[in-house]
Amino acid sequence: MSEGRPSSSPSSQTWIQRLSKVFLEPKDQDQLIDLIRSASERHILDAEALSIVEGALGVSQLQARDIMIPRSQVVMISRDASPEETLKLVTETAHSRFPVIDDDRDDVIGILLAKDLLSAVVSAGKFEFELRELLRPAVFIPESKRLNVLLREFRARRNHMAIVVDEYGGVAGMVTIENVLEQIVGEIEDEHDIDDDAPILQRDDTTYMIKALTPVDDFNEHFDINWSDEDFDTVGGYVVNQFGHLPDRKEQVTIGRYQFTVLRADNRRIHLLEMKILADTQQDLESE
Repeated sequence: MSEGRPSSSPSSQTWIQRLSKVFLEPKDQDQLIDLIRSASERHILDAEALSIVEGALGVSQLQARDIMIPRSQVVMISRDASPEETLKLVTETAHSRFPVIDDDRDDVIGILLAKDLLSAVVSAGKFEFELRELLRPAVFIPESKRLNVLLREFRARRNHMAIVVDEYGGVAGMVTIENVLEQIVGEIEDEHDIDDDAPILQRDDTTYMIKALTPVDDFNEHFDINWSDEDFDTVGGYVVNQFGHLPDRKEQVTIGRYQFTVLRADNRRIHLLEMKILADTQQDLESE
């Protein structure tokens, strides 16, 4: 060893040797991931950075069919829908982009952006618009499209949505740029999202987000109240009964000291509720 040169520790030599081996002569992706995980264990990368790197590497192994929103769950707008029907659907779902169909769900003729609809209404000064004039071209991709390629195309074309088609040309589903990015950085939540394992989420001292499918028994246990579950198994069912009709988004109903606001709903059921406690203390509620 040259005089005056600091000696490297065995652990440092091992790290340098492993780094050189992988990056100078990489054998496969698994070896690279092992090295990255080793770097995380040595606190060179934090857990979040490790997750993002692993996600980015994994994207190249996934296809559109692996992450697409199934056709049955895609919210579509009919070209013949009235302005009132279109606006109602846009506001109820709170989505920003909608495939527009002609005669059936396999015939997508374009994409409607909510911001284009709003701009058209504001420009006209009245609630009138021609839906066809607002449509943007739809991008169609095969189910086998690799996600890394799709993400590159999304960025290059400044497009955020693609319609996934099967081998027969029928619509199989839909993929957004958010769906792809979530494979890299994890789920991108909005202010209304709730973890699947946490159907009741506390926002502050008196406000809660509650999934409509939360069992009444779980709700009772969480808030120490006594709603009857004889007629309704879920909180959503109980609340809808109090409305007396299937409510629209933003409708409210008060049950005892609890005020419920519908945050998400469709034409069949409600999905998400906001609940505010109207007093400083919680009280048991007896089913009416």
